Formats: sequence, C-alpha cells, structure tokens
Amino acid sequence: MNNEYIYYEFLKILDPKKVLRDAPMKDHTSFKAGGCSDFLIIPDTEDEIKLVIETCKINSVPYYIMGNGSNLLVKDKGFRGVIIKLGKRFSKCTLIDNILDCQSGVFLSRLARIAMENELSGFEFASGIPGTLGGAVTMNAGAYDGEMKDVLLSVRGLDMDGNIIELVNGDLELGYRTSAVKKRNMVVLSAKIRLEKGSKKKIKEKMEDFDQRRKSKQPLELPSAGSTFKRPPGHYAGKLIEDSGLKGFVVGGAQVSTKHCGFIVNINNASAKDIIDLIDHVISTVKTAFNVELEPEVKIIGED
Repeated sequence: MNNEYIYYEFLKILDPKKVLRDAPMKDHTSFKAGGCSDFLIIPDTEDEIKLVIETCKINSVPYYIMGNGSNLLVKDKGFRGVIIKLGKRFSKCTLIDNILDCQSGVFLSRLARIAMENELSGFEFASGIPGTLGGAVTMNAGAYDGEMKDVLLSVRGLDMDGNIIELVNGDLELGYRTSAVKKRNMVVLSAKIRLEKGSKKKIKEKMEDFDQRRKSKQPLELPSAGSTFKRPPGHYAGKLIEDSGLKGFVVGGAQVSTKHCGFIVNINNASAKDIIDLIDHVISTVKTAFNVELEPEVKIIGED
C-alpha cells in the first residue's frame, strides 16, 4: 500500500482534518491500549462514508468501521489500512412522535437522555452501555431488562456492494450478540427506534437505578471493553472465571477485575499483547476446569 498516494486520494474527497495518519488507537478505544492505524478517517456524511469505502476497495486497502471503540482492541503493531470512525460527527437525531431516527454514531447514553427528555420509555436499559448506536444494532446490545431487538423499528446501512438498503425489525435476525447486519457485514448508517410514552420522573429513576447497579458491580473506574466474554449457554462467564481461581489474575498491565471477573481491565499501561494473552489464559483455564469454551466479545484487529 502506497500511503502517500492513498493519503492524497482521501484529500480529494475529505477535509484534511478528517484524515489522521498514524493514529494511536489507544486514544480512540476504551481499553486505552494498542498500536496505530495507518489512517483514521472521521467522516460526517453518508456520501463521505461511501466515498472512503469506494476508495479503499479500488486501491485494495483494508478498512474497518468503528464506533466509540468500546469493544475494539488494535494489536500493538497496529492496523495496516484505514479505520473509519463513526462517532460524534455522525450522530444527528430526529424525533417524530415516538420514533427516534438517529445516525449510527450517536452514543447510547445520549440517545437515552434524548428519550428521557421527551418522556419516551423503553431505552433506559441502554443508558449505561458505553457504545454507539451502530455497534449496538450490529451486536443486538442489551442490559438488565432490554435489548435492541425490543425497540428497533428499522436499520439503514451499506451492503458489501455499496448499496444503501433498509431492513425492518423482522428481517434483522436479532439474537444474542448477533444480527443480520453482522452476518452480512453491513455498515450501519442510521436506525429508527420506536419507544412508548412514559413518565419522565419514572424514566429518570430507572436510569439512575441501572447506573447505580453498574457502578456497584462493574469496574467502571478502569479502562476496559466492558464484558470481555459472551455469556456461554447455561452459564455466566464471570462466575466461571471466578470459580477457576482467576479473580485478580494479572498478565503485564492487564488484570481479571477483582470487582467483576467478566471484565478484563487495564491497570498499568497494558499492551494489547498483555490483554490478548490474558484473554487466552482465561479461555484455556475455564476450558480445563469446566469444559466450557468462552468466546470473546472484544473485536481484535491488526498485525501480530
């Protein structure tokens, strides 16, 4: 890949401020670890997203779409290609009656506040999930008493051929941490969420209750990617890990949280390798102890 050539190709379609070179991905991910991406692109329109992806495909440049980076780890040697970040620049929301139509870069916490301010109930469960709408749709994110499948009306996205398509709830194949969006490698552009009229006071109380539960049970004060592992059928990952004697286990600067064993946290300037090695050790130990195969929720990309 000729980085100079690619850089000037991007400048034909984007403001230079939206094209970052050798971007340290630890500054853009919640683990606060990992290497650099050759390019980090931060678009703010659908046309820019389409043009960036087209440029990557024409020039055979690998690319990856990210949101808030709350479920992403870039390996220490970095990502040879382009990471497209859909975040604050791509986060407009429109409210019509009880339906919120939002771009995929909106933070779930902001979306929950918008719903509360407009006395709309049903999105309280997502108020503390540290991610964006696009990632939540792709993974059918959920917590406490709700999942995205309960509120999603439809999703607009780019398919693998660059076509904009819209899928309604019944076509989204929403399951535990999966969806048709994920299976088809679609890029989420926007989604419509249907909520119900409610009491602002009760909505706020529910959000505050969930917030207090998270603070008491989860290591929110330390860098992490949230729950590191998917819930294995018939088990809880955190309990399996704790029962395997791994509570507080450390590899380099990474640790199995002493507050919640389902979380791996960055306690001392951990490298991506520290985190990956600890994930692998947890998987191996739990497999040996209980014959249960843990599967990471964290997406790991980049060069070894």
